[in-house]
Amino acid sequence: MTAYAAVVLAGGAARRMGGRDKPAVPVHGLSMRDRVLAAVADATPRVLVGPGGSLPVDVLVTREEPAGGGPVAATAAGLALLHPGTTVVALFAADLPLLTRPAVGVLLDALAAESGPQAPDGVCLLDDRGRRQPLCGVWRVPSLRAALARVAARRSEAAGSVGAAGVAELPGNAELPGNAELPGNAELPGRAGGTGGVRGVGRAGGGGGAEALAGASMRELLGELTVRELVWSAAGPPPWFDCDTDSDIRRAEEWTR
Repeated sequence: MTAYAAVVLAGGAARRMGGRDKPAVPVHGLSMRDRVLAAVADATPRVLVGPGGSLPVDVLVTREEPAGGGPVAATAAGLALLHPGTTVVALFAADLPLLTRPAVGVLLDALAAESGPQAPDGVCLLDDRGRRQPLCGVWRVPSLRAALARVAARRSEAAGSVGAAGVAELPGNAELPGNAELPGNAELPGRAGGTGGVRGVGRAGGGGGAEALAGASMRELLGELTVRELVWSAAGPPPWFDCDTDSDIRRAEEWTR
């Protein structure tokens, strides 16, 4: 079994659902957020980017900068809490109530099967319209970090910022962002004894880094990555099915009966 971390993005505005906390909406008695976290129960660590709430003690919680900055900024915030030696991360939206542990395993196995200089940076599922679902996929962490840094640098340059964003190595005793939470007795990987470090998008030049990623689209990030697209062909409901409306919730309820 491939060792992996998991980052779950739960900070969307849910405008089509009246702005409520969409990941907390239950599907058959269990919130969508909890269903996604259960599907990656064997990941180390599990990171939730978004509002916390009642969560397992091993789940790390943080927020993107600024809050509501979008999925790319949230991805960067989640990666910032991973141990620098982490090689694979599962990246999922928190509104995937049909995601299961076997489906995560299919993605991990597909990435592990790819090797050599032409190996892709990640594997993600295609939906029933043939569209990539990057928030239902697994990724090589070094590639994802480098892609985030390139997007931040390009956006900083376009905005006329002085300097460019890079990938910064923070010392092991570096402070977490002020809005990061460590629930329960969870510990940040790689910080024991002040050794190790956390890699994140840097802030060189004052205008780049995490702030430069606010508002960036997943399409922009994917443009920096090579992706293997995977069609879900197994039995059962599609794990890529995300819930953006009350109608989607009802459909997911039907699938989970």
